[in-house]
Amino acid sequence: MEREVTDPPRSSKRIALVGPSFPHRGGIAHFVDRLTAEMAAAGHEPVVVSFRRLYPDLLFPGKSQFEETSERSVPGQAPPTPGLPILDSLNPFTWRRAALEIIDRQCEIVVLNHWLPFFAPALGAIARRVRKKGLRTVLVVHNALPHERRPGDIWLTRFVLNAGDKLISLSEEVRRQLSSVFKRDSVVVPHPVYDHFGEVVEPSRARDELGLPPDAKAILFFGFVRRYKGLDILLEAMPEIVRQLPDALLLVAGEFYKDAAPYHELVDRLGVSQNVRFEDRYIATEQVPFYFSAADVVVQPYRSATQSGVAQIALHYACPVITTDVGGLSEIVHDGETGIVVPAPDSKLIGEAVVRFFKDGLGDRMSSSIATFRQGRSWESLVAEIETA
Repeated sequence: MEREVTDPPRSSKRIALVGPSFPHRGGIAHFVDRLTAEMAAAGHEPVVVSFRRLYPDLLFPGKSQFEETSERSVPGQAPPTPGLPILDSLNPFTWRRAALEIIDRQCEIVVLNHWLPFFAPALGAIARRVRKKGLRTVLVVHNALPHERRPGDIWLTRFVLNAGDKLISLSEEVRRQLSSVFKRDSVVVPHPVYDHFGEVVEPSRARDELGLPPDAKAILFFGFVRRYKGLDILLEAMPEIVRQLPDALLLVAGEFYKDAAPYHELVDRLGVSQNVRFEDRYIATEQVPFYFSAADVVVQPYRSATQSGVAQIALHYACPVITTDVGGLSEIVHDGETGIVVPAPDSKLIGEAVVRFFKDGLGDRMSSSIATFRQGRSWESLVAEIETA
């Protein structure tokens, strides 16, 4: 009689996660909340140490750093539990308090999310203090280098990276930057798919909800609008797109970090105002499924990138992506399979890719390929890597 072989049971660990969490807005907060849920599902006891003040108001260009409970609601799911609001990015006394809280709660592993040099002093100070007490530190590196560079970025980033016992990169591009610029080795775990926004909505219902024409060729630009994301490049491509696809409609859904007026003026000057719709606001979680279910394709004409949370949402909804070959975006979007990768952030190239996508009818085939591709980008893989710290 053959003996049944089973995997040994996981040993439960108390694991601290340091980073913004609900009710903070933005991709990093969504990442921390989703990882927290996966940690708990794996039998661990996560302790989330969050911020009471993330950015000083003078340095924050958006309308609000926080979202209402209703903005993070998904039918059938409870909103995430807020983390401990301890940290102030500018107050070193709160960094010490955060470290002591982690130590007092007898955590074994401390996971710190690094995405901007601005937060490196706080994260680096916490990591160094907990290491002195024998705790293992794991740095999940979202960006090795910021999209918008400032003096001191390299020094600040080195300060936090050198406090990590283990570094996890969320893309090969981040691993390469860590190795070449900072001489640090890291393990690559591809950014998991964002699967917590709710299920796919039937496209006709999604378009009806958003007030989109049922037969429009719907192009989606989603998320906070910042210069490096290249919305102006996509807008400059619209006249040619509209000339060849008169029923094309670009939906720009996301809050502008700077004055939106130049973008509106550009649309008017190009004569495509009837084919572009702006929704200058933070898109609540419960509304996200409608946007990605209504879209035929997501376009990311980025000037720079590492990986992209927007692309991870698109993968969940099996929505193809047209993107530029910058940073690690081509690791998410496989050219000809899950979308189209253009060689440079150029309006002519973006326009040609959009026209080809629709004229060649690539949507259905790419959507089928996405279903297979996303299986290798799981939250379980990230938790497993953290467990081995």
